[in-house]
Amino acid sequence: MIRLHFSADDLCRITLAPRPEALFETALSVRFLLGATSRQDSRRGELARWRRVMSGVSAGRAGILLDLVRHSEYIPDFLLQPSVTSFADGVQSVHSIPDRQLHADLSPLLEPAQGVSVPHTRLPTAGGRLHRLAEGIPQERDALAADLERYHATSIAPLWPHVTAAATADRALRAEMLLRGGVDALLTTLGPSWRWQPPTLHLPSSWDVDVPLCGRGLLLIPSYFATRPAMRYRPDDSTVLMYPMRGQPDTAPADEDALVPLLGRTRATVLAALRTPATTTALAERTGISLAGASQHASVLRNAGLISTERIGTAVLHTLRPLGQALLDGRR
Repeated sequence: MIRLHFSADDLCRITLAPRPEALFETALSVRFLLGATSRQDSRRGELARWRRVMSGVSAGRAGILLDLVRHSEYIPDFLLQPSVTSFADGVQSVHSIPDRQLHADLSPLLEPAQGVSVPHTRLPTAGGRLHRLAEGIPQERDALAADLERYHATSIAPLWPHVTAAATADRALRAEMLLRGGVDALLTTLGPSWRWQPPTLHLPSSWDVDVPLCGRGLLLIPSYFATRPAMRYRPDDSTVLMYPMRGQPDTAPADEDALVPLLGRTRATVLAALRTPATTTALAERTGISLAGASQHASVLRNAGLISTERIGTAVLHTLRPLGQALLDGRR
């Protein structure tokens, strides 16, 4: 259990982040691909579909990220950058992190420090590259930045508009709670298994730790991929707490095979793959068809009003339209 202890000053300094933290969401998505789930997550169907579409393609591209997120409740602090405004800025910040901080953040993944217990058995893969990265070797810093950029571009960037839209809805919900019931209502409704017993917020965790906020406040960041709370503590700054954002109850999807007589198997597969928005390249990779084939099927689906296509730089992003979503959900 993690216990956050608030003072009167802390209760006056609770802030809501304007957006999810892109770098940390990228890391959390890798952990989710590795199997982290939560029965209490109202978005579990939505997330399960994303994992089904992405697993086998994206996880293999995560590189060293796989070793950084394997522990059940520890991700290095340098992957949480609440002060940066874009993913690119976050990657640059990670690339230039001081050697001393880099080593300190990676130490629990290599040799748990005295008095620090990472609540998961260390896997043997967390070896060579992590040790070299902890030593600050420039080539490993470059490789980490490259892994982050490659994985994010193929797996998270197409989904990001949906993530930010969900975060906006969650932020509106938190603001409504704050307006209707004050800080007590806000903290009480953050998580179904969280307990607010003034002046302490109790968070479920295999860690057992007390965290006094010491008047520096709390920054709340909604997370799309988190299945449990994540925290960053700095003695000279506000504590950062990431919480699983509230989703809409999921509807049971229609059996994809039921669409085959109507659309054909490949086109039905393409439509189902767009439950998570994708570029043409990502769509081809997800479905195992050629780039030209993916483009052709997307054009047919777009002309039928089932998906929409938006140009983003040199790529195009395909997204389900309400009619396509309704067809997949089996709704009239």
